[in-house]
Amino acid sequence: MSDVPVRLGAPYSVRGITYTPAVQPDYDMLGYATWYGSESGNRVALGEKFRPKWITGAHTTLPLPTYVEVTSLTTGRRILVRVNDRGPFGAGTRIIDLSRGAAELLGMRMQGKASVRVRVADPSERDRAALRKGKPARELTPLPPAALAQLRQRFVDRIGPP
Repeated sequence: MSDVPVRLGAPYSVRGITYTPAVQPDYDMLGYATWYGSESGNRVALGEKFRPKWITGAHTTLPLPTYVEVTSLTTGRRILVRVNDRGPFGAGTRIIDLSRGAAELLGMRMQGKASVRVRVADPSERDRAALRKGKPARELTPLPPAALAQLRQRFVDRIGPP
């Protein structure tokens, strides 16, 4: 399993919506995360086997693979995730689908849906290697309360109450 070559892919349409993959080094969005896990054994968009316990995610337009930091706006918990698949699809405010393993690590598996911040990250090679093997990256410190309160307010202003 490798991080090269990074794949963008051509624009594609799902359910009448066209998505255009692009390099987005400043990607930093607020929205909802959901999780998926029953597709075990299927192939993800990057061509790898889907493993529900691994710390992976799906995004509609980021290059594959891309590493992102996902922050729970409920708890302030932050994790690193390797994006290797496409989704979530459909209009709305869902910005990332997480594997079951990533959802558990973030603490949102039981809810099924969580308000989050997703931003592109540039983890160390050690963290990348761990994530390529399905393991968690180093533990990140939770977001400080003041910063978390600011993100929650931005979320409400942009999307509405969670």
